[in-house]
Amino acid sequence: MKKVLLVEDSLTESEKMTRYLEQGGYSVYEVRSGEEAQLRLKQQKPDLILLDLILPGQSGFEFCRKLKADPITKAIPVVICSTKNTDVDKTWGTMSGADAYLVKPVDENTLLQTVNKFIR
Repeated sequence: MKKVLLVEDSLTESEKMTRYLEQGGYSVYEVRSGEEAQLRLKQQKPDLILLDLILPGQSGFEFCRKLKADPITKAIPVVICSTKNTDVDKTWGTMSGADAYLVKPVDENTLLQTVNKFIR
């Protein structure tokens, strides 16, 4: 089963996206911050990372840049999933190394199509 690391501090959003992904056949590991995600990555390498931008501690942009700069994690696809919906935010996402950018609230089909594109 393909693994997705979900980095999301909103319990409501996390539960909804986890449900969509599990129904789509994915195994989901949830963490609430970039720091927790870094610890999780030391234990297990996911097939894809879904990343919120507004997180406690470091921002999603900062975390994404660190992932893409690290030889161990740079090949893992990162999909930003955020309420930030401006062209500037999307540009920052691309500049940070994100492979895709989804705007919340994201619907199930869009989420699964995007994830499938990178890890099926």
